[in-house]
Amino acid sequence: MLNVENKVIAITGASSGIGEATAKLLAKNGAKVVLGARRTQKLEKIVEEIRNQGYIAEFKAVDVANREDMKAFIHFAKDKFGHVDVIFNNAGVMPLSPMNALKVEEWDNMINVNIHGVLNGIAAGLPIMEAQGGGQFINTASIAAHIVGPTSAVYSATKFAVWAISDGLRQESKNIRVTIISPGVVETELGSDITDEAATGFLKELRKIALTPDAIARAVLYAVSQPDDVDINEVIVRPTASPF
Repeated sequence: MLNVENKVIAITGASSGIGEATAKLLAKNGAKVVLGARRTQKLEKIVEEIRNQGYIAEFKAVDVANREDMKAFIHFAKDKFGHVDVIFNNAGVMPLSPMNALKVEEWDNMINVNIHGVLNGIAAGLPIMEAQGGGQFINTASIAAHIVGPTSAVYSATKFAVWAISDGLRQESKNIRVTIISPGVVETELGSDITDEAATGFLKELRKIALTPDAIARAVLYAVSQPDDVDINEVIVRPTASPF
């Protein structure tokens, strides 16, 4: 696709769900994709599948909450292909729970992965893109960046932060595009770490009308494929039947 072919695109949270679907779709459209996540066995299998179809993919283990780990991941992509055109900060966690459950360790983990993970991706990639004279950050927020509900207070707070960080970076950047992807309910592993029974039931009900990850992958492809002077700032993708 126009303006996708030969782009080097680094993707976090790429071992399943939205990250996996996006890596496959971008590769089919001619991008050179670099997949990152902690589960290297899954990454290896996905990369093998992409390569077997004749497309270009690499992978490297990364913990997005670790600044040096994230820097190594982005520089791995640059060293492999000579440049980095797009960083898709997609990794996230969503252990929903009511505030009075006081799951403070889960709060900390959400802050570390969802906020620090995005900041670490920006810190790793921004100097490279500035030196190149261009690039694009795509950051996964959520419909929870726009709506707060019971059990989602801390998760929503992290996604509001992703929205704010992204828009601030956009305003500061003349040559670097910044896109926020805000999915509604999607059938992924997100939420598999919920330990609160009520929150588990709530998410199960929501997912009766869930989108597939491919719907979000197509939104990412749309944002990447625009001409360099066109910046798709935010895309909200909901199931048609969803009120949220």
